[in-house]
Amino acid sequence: MIVGVLKESFPGERRVALVPAALPSLAKAGVDVVVQQGAGSLAGYPDDQYAAKGAQMAQDRKDVFAADVLLSVRAAGANPEAGVADLERLRPGQVVIGMADPLGEPGAARPVADTGVTLFALELMPRITRAQSMDVLSAMATVAGYRAVLLGAIALPKMFPMLMTAAGTLSPARVFIIGAGVAGLQAIATARRLGAVVSAYDVRSAVKEQVQSLGAKFVEFELDAAGAEDQGGYARQMDEEFYRKQREMMARVLAETDLVVTTAAVPGKKAPTLLTKEMVAGMPVGSVVVDLAAERGGNCELTQPGKTVTEGNVTILGPTNLPAEVPYHASQMYAKNITTFLLHLLSDGQLNLDLTDEITRDTLVARDGKVVHPRVCELLGLQPPSTGGADPEETSP
Repeated sequence: MIVGVLKESFPGERRVALVPAALPSLAKAGVDVVVQQGAGSLAGYPDDQYAAKGAQMAQDRKDVFAADVLLSVRAAGANPEAGVADLERLRPGQVVIGMADPLGEPGAARPVADTGVTLFALELMPRITRAQSMDVLSAMATVAGYRAVLLGAIALPKMFPMLMTAAGTLSPARVFIIGAGVAGLQAIATARRLGAVVSAYDVRSAVKEQVQSLGAKFVEFELDAAGAEDQGGYARQMDEEFYRKQREMMARVLAETDLVVTTAAVPGKKAPTLLTKEMVAGMPVGSVVVDLAAERGGNCELTQPGKTVTEGNVTILGPTNLPAEVPYHASQMYAKNITTFLLHLLSDGQLNLDLTDEITRDTLVARDGKVVHPRVCELLGLQPPSTGGADPEETSP
């Protein structure tokens, strides 16, 4: 079996789906790998490293499409414009694996399904123990949480740590993390390592111990958070009345905060508005907001995706692809996720799509010319086939 690794065509995307270190495990499983020249160069993985690990290098993109399985970081809905050019290169029976944003851009699944390929979207990975090593959302959220704090530290006109110098004592920066999922916890850890005084809030009381274990203060509001957690322990989207009360209480914390990092997002839905214009106006002079939900509309009312906005004396950053800004390690983590998933699908060197398996079933979006995932079908107004996937839990990182 031949696996192809494409050079990413999404603007600004610097990650690569497979790193050279992943090739030996695939070769051991009887898989040959063909890599488009330059696929890993922006991530810090030159062509000669792939060749040294046994990969065949393809100069022309169309040669990679001869592979049985195509691996990419951004497929289908995750690459809505540039990805259209690749549709005519796909063929029936081929397998495509990558992030496809099936819940945010469900319409993109239809033209992919029409080509006859089998499409797996890694964002739909079930949150179960044996799938942890394949969980791309958690892996990329780790990178995003780390990078968000660094961006905030650069934009903030203060230093993070308390310093006692001959010129006087410098007080530490005060950082507030909203959402203590994977991205939020990594943001807490990074801010603490830089020396800030960190506090965090999450609707899920179960994360209090995790926040405190990282040396941060857990902020508690008197809110009825019943139903805020799903069975997997992840946050659910609440109603607007809940968010209104939450904003009122949060405004008091923001008035004493130098840097805010927001992380609340629900796949396929607009991000909840947690910071209003009035709340931002009450923040200290020179403070910064880094909105990790910018791609989904933002947690801050003033956020503009992909841009930096200054409102009064507050700077609001709306990054939309932070993992691509740390492409070396983001690619390393992603490659581990996608390689583990591919090996999960293999049996004796060949693909074995066992739809009784939760991991295989839940990530399957299209097959045999049809969109088959129940949730995606629902979004498209289609009747899901009886052999489709299971409806994933709504989660936020």
